[in-house]
Amino acid sequence: MPYQFICHSGCSTCRKARLWLQEQEIPFEEREIRQQRPTAQELETWSRQAGIPLRRFFNTSGQLYRSMQLKDKLPAMDEQQQLALLASDGMLVRRPILVADGTVLVGFREAEWQRALGERK
Repeated sequence: MPYQFICHSGCSTCRKARLWLQEQEIPFEEREIRQQRPTAQELETWSRQAGIPLRRFFNTSGQLYRSMQLKDKLPAMDEQQQLALLASDGMLVRRPILVADGTVLVGFREAEWQRALGERK
């Protein structure tokens, strides 16, 4: 089963991750985050599967995150508010995200992806 590669075509990190996946011959289906943004339910599931807090799904270096001053607002938000906010705009979501069969990787760190995917290849 191919991985679901959730990315933004204008993101240099996503381009690096795509190239790495191709070089490793790992099959994937690409999903453009702006056209098909993750749902609140997907994000909640991925957070649980990855074993990471929801706040790690926020694109903290993005312009939208900064313009909304989310650094100050997020600590006061509950999980459902955070999920709704993330689902409202794909540009708020850290990318790329790679998903398949219980594996969820958020952001591209080559060593982490190699460790996680090397076992699955």
